[in-house]
Amino acid sequence: MSGASAARPERAPECARVDALTHEGEGIVRGGKTVFIPGALPGETVRFVRARRQRRHDEGRLLEVLEPSAERVSPRCAHFGVCGGCRLQHLGPEAQLAAKQQELADNLQRLAQVQCGRWLAPLTGSVWGYRRRARLGVKYVAKKGKVVVGFRERNAPYVADVLRCHVLSEPVGELLAPLGALVGALDIRAQLPQIEVAVGDNATALVLRVLSAPSPADLERLRAFGERHRLCLYLQPGGLETIVPLDGEGAAEPLYYTLPQFGLRLEFAPSDFIQINGPVNRALVARAVELLAPAEGDAVLDLYCGLGNFTLPLARSGAHVVGVEGERSLIERARHNAALNGMANAQFHAADLSTAPEPTAPWLRRAYSHVLLDPPRLGARALLAAVAAMRPRRVLYVSCHPGTLARDLGILVHEHGFALDAVGVIDMFPHTGHVESLALLRAS
Repeated sequence: MSGASAARPERAPECARVDALTHEGEGIVRGGKTVFIPGALPGETVRFVRARRQRRHDEGRLLEVLEPSAERVSPRCAHFGVCGGCRLQHLGPEAQLAAKQQELADNLQRLAQVQCGRWLAPLTGSVWGYRRRARLGVKYVAKKGKVVVGFRERNAPYVADVLRCHVLSEPVGELLAPLGALVGALDIRAQLPQIEVAVGDNATALVLRVLSAPSPADLERLRAFGERHRLCLYLQPGGLETIVPLDGEGAAEPLYYTLPQFGLRLEFAPSDFIQINGPVNRALVARAVELLAPAEGDAVLDLYCGLGNFTLPLARSGAHVVGVEGERSLIERARHNAALNGMANAQFHAADLSTAPEPTAPWLRRAYSHVLLDPPRLGARALLAAVAAMRPRRVLYVSCHPGTLARDLGILVHEHGFALDAVGVIDMFPHTGHVESLALLRAS
């Protein structure tokens, strides 16, 4: 055998029927070793090659769709398949919802082993221009002689060279190419790796992560761009605590969004967590209040309350509502929003929610008739025993991960005696594989 290694032979193409979608929106082909195929849809017959072998599954490359799904549509975005911001633009919106509901149902059956009393109608909104929070990559590409701004490429570390984005809220969706030209004209163009987007009802903020201080000429260019496009620009030289308006403290008006059904205005900073999709968030808050149905005299506990997105609408019922959150800056914002809206029956506490609470925690000194949980992707496992010990009449769980939701529901049902009354899908991220949902439990 010669010292030169032989070229790896090209793997033979295969044909198969696609069974389902992964949580990342890739087609699943079973039979033999499972293979995940980006771009393939359930029910389709496709020709593909196994491009990469993993221990439990292979990764495939789609060569041809032999029998397309009736739900296949033409993607609106010219960059679909390269940009990693969306993975399901080739699947019709109704079919996307059906796939997400099926994933939720599969998780409930497989992981929680619970039966749901009823399915709620999905919460939906516009599937375009919905994304009011985003983190965009910025990269000076010397070979191209330009700066690109956008989401990362799918399965690659590069920033996708995108002219415009159809899912970002306006005006940002139209400004990716102009932002690239702006950064390309700066002295610090190679020292600006990221732009955070935050769109309020009243203004749009861009937070520029800067590794070097902008020159006076840079500041003038940034100022002129912000004025021309009606943007509030911020600089972030270090951690989140270093974010300041371009022209210094006090130069930018607070961002806010409204919940008109409850007569509320909630202010937030550009770096604060808010729900990505404004219209769907309004529908979600309304449904949460409807399902929990608190009344005057009730006591409601809102865990992972953030800046008061659920707490304050729930307090409009006349119930006493206590919000608990791990991030102290959000608790300060929640208290500010309560005062801004004249809400004396909402209180807030900062606490570590990643571990079981101490029995002496201030927010555990009273009984609660209702509990709302809105945890991050890791779920709320550490808090379930404490919640169950309160014996609330109703528990509403808002989830951004069907797997951890199913795990936690299984614990609440099988170990603590709650009954699962209703579940539903929230289409917070159209054209992506993210499955957001909510589940209502009752004391049995």
